[in-house]
Parts: sequence; C-alpha cells; structure tokens
Amino acid sequence: MTQYLARAALSHRICTGISRRRLGALIVELAGPWMAREDSRLRECRGRERLRAEGGGPGHQLVFTDRVIATLVVLRYQLPHAALAVFYGVDRSTITRAVHEIRPLLARRGFAVPGEAGLRLHTLADVFAYADAKGVEIRLDGTEVRVRPPKAGLPGRRVFVSGKMRQNTKKATVITDEKGRTLWTGAIRPGRMHDQTAVNTEGISNLFKQYPKVKADAGYRGLAKRFPDQVQAPPKKPGKDAPAEDVKAWEEARKRQSSERICVEHANAEHKQWRPLQRYIGRRAYYDQTHLVIAGLVSDRTAER
Repeated sequence: MTQYLARAALSHRICTGISRRRLGALIVELAGPWMAREDSRLRECRGRERLRAEGGGPGHQLVFTDRVIATLVVLRYQLPHAALAVFYGVDRSTITRAVHEIRPLLARRGFAVPGEAGLRLHTLADVFAYADAKGVEIRLDGTEVRVRPPKAGLPGRRVFVSGKMRQNTKKATVITDEKGRTLWTGAIRPGRMHDQTAVNTEGISNLFKQYPKVKADAGYRGLAKRFPDQVQAPPKKPGKDAPAEDVKAWEEARKRQSSERICVEHANAEHKQWRPLQRYIGRRAYYDQTHLVIAGLVSDRTAER
C-alpha cells in the first residue's frame, strides 16, 4: 500500500475519530509549532545555523500530514505501531517517532470553548473565570482508567491500586457545562488518591472563593461542606430510624441532583469511546498526555453542539 492510499484510507473519520474538515484545520494548527520544534532540533544537532536553503537535503519518509494521521489512529484504536508501519511502508520506529513528536503538540492545545472559535481553556483558573463571565454552572466528576501495573518490587507500587476498582488505575478530573460539553480535564493522579484530594492539589480552594457554582457527586461532599454556596453535592442519606417523609424527601433531592449532573457522566462516556481510555496498555509515563489529547479532541466536537 502506498503512502497516498494509506493517507486516503486512514484519514477517514472512522479511523481518526474526527471529521476530515476538522483534521485539515488541526494539521494547519499544528504545522507551525512542529516546524519550529523541528528547526530547533536540527539547529541543536548541527551546532550552528543551516548553510543550505530551506528544503535542501533528504526528505522525510513520513510527511507531517501522515504523522498527524498516524498519531490520531494510534490514539483512537491503540493500534500497534508496527501495524501502521505496514500501511505506510516504513519502519516501526518511524511511526513511534512520529507519535512522540505529535502527541505533545496535541496535549498542549487545551480545550475548546463553546461559541468562541479560537479561544481555548488550559488551566482550572481559566475554566472558572470563563464560567463566572458567562454564567455557566459547571459539573465536576472524576473518572479512572485501568493502566499497566508497575514492576514488582518498585517503591510506591500500591499508589496505583484503586480502592473502588481494585485494579491499577489513574484518575482524572473532568469539568463540563450543563450541556455536557467538555471544558477541562486534568488533575491526573494515581488511582489510590481520592477524587476530592486530586482536585485540592490543583489549588481549587482559592478558586471556589472567587468563582461560580459547581454540581458534583457524593465523592465531593467535603467540598460542599467547605463551600456550601459554591458546591452542590447529593444530600446525606437519612439514618435507619428516620421518618418516611425524610427518606422520601432525600430520595427526591438525590434524583433531582443526579439528573442535573448526569451530563458529566455522558462526557466521560464520550471520552471512553477512544480505546486508550477504556483500558490503557501503553507506558504509564505517556498516559497523562494521551488523556489530555483525547479530551481536547472531544471538546472540539462538543463545542459545536
């Protein structure tokens, strides 16, 4: 299969997870940063400025467009690099190098803002400032993905074991608006860390003192106690001897709050349509980048809703 045919087939939405229109815009967006990084790398290798005019010397086996497409296919289906190398007629190491070049560029893009083309959110402070300015009531939730266990005997091996799943996982915090559109994903921590602790490590306490209301699940009830005017969590279940009226009122309040925050669960489901976030089999060192890339690409689509 020639590279032209491979590009035509693999650029389909089924393979990349994004439409060809958005793929073209993504390639244009990443071309500048990739060229700047490549020029910097070559200058460092040479130890001086270039002597030939730009374009001289041997060409790339895999052009920039194909590097982006190959990276998206790997992120979408977690395909072995050797399989894509067969499609493009190159060595496996060429695909691996392409993925390591493009993935960090994708991870730094941030998250799309609904109705604001060209504006992207990168930090938790950006999200809260945007929500405060636009009057958005955000939803907060944690999600975890199974990862490969550390080697036996390594210190800190147990920190990845989730108390809920009883598996080696990594957790991430997801924030959406009331329509389930992804605004931010981050605070990625080992699976043993509690959802609320992961959020506290991002300095969210100071942000709650300045910015808007948040709806969260029972895992963030501690935040609801500290910030009752900002955080809304499900009410605590009445005791065994509570009157039937109290139990009924609690049940209605719990269902009402659950229906208001179900959109963030739908956002998590959209992220997990991408194979790496169903069960990540790559190196844990690259999981954070992978999660940020996928959430950023999903936010591009949801921002158009």
